[in-house]
Amino acid sequence: MAAKDDPIIIKKYANRRLYNTGTSTYVTLEDLAEMVKKGEEFTVQDAKTGDDITHPVLTQIIFELENKDGQNMLPIPFLRQLIAYYGDQMQMIVPSFLEQSMLAFSKEQERFREQMKGAIGKSPLDVMKMATPMKALEEQTRRNMEMFQNAMRLFTPFPPIGPAPAAAPIEPARKEAPEKSDDLQELKSQIAAMQRKLDTMS
Repeated sequence: MAAKDDPIIIKKYANRRLYNTGTSTYVTLEDLAEMVKKGEEFTVQDAKTGDDITHPVLTQIIFELENKDGQNMLPIPFLRQLIAYYGDQMQMIVPSFLEQSMLAFSKEQERFREQMKGAIGKSPLDVMKMATPMKALEEQTRRNMEMFQNAMRLFTPFPPIGPAPAAAPIEPARKEAPEKSDDLQELKSQIAAMQRKLDTMS
């Protein structure tokens, strides 16, 4: 028997029906979306194989929500940038960056909601003060971008520019350079392209 704090198991059958084992009822994608909003943890399993298919189901929920009138949150430039990262050498960093960005936003959202409520019915001067939380959000985004750039530098194969150590052998380095020049040039080009993307996002 599952422990109280264990995620609820949702089973997906071949006919695409979803079964909530916690309530012993069939549910829809909209029901799962409401569970997410309430903070209820669940995992989705293939009823036949037992494989964890939570990721594709959550992606499907986002797809359904994005196709509802007036509900899309993902701007086209963001979607284009996200697609461009698939197969890119930076793909492994993007999920962590997005996760940290959303965590930071979640920590600030309650304060932001309260300030939004407080501004309703007030004078234009008071509403102008709402720029403060927006600036805070922009600042958080800027810090996230810096974090992403720093993470990117960890994967940069080039050492910092500076004087070479006195004891470093010069001759072996000269021998290796011609063999790797093509690879280095390609990596430099990719990093330059990544920097342009980051500048655009900033």
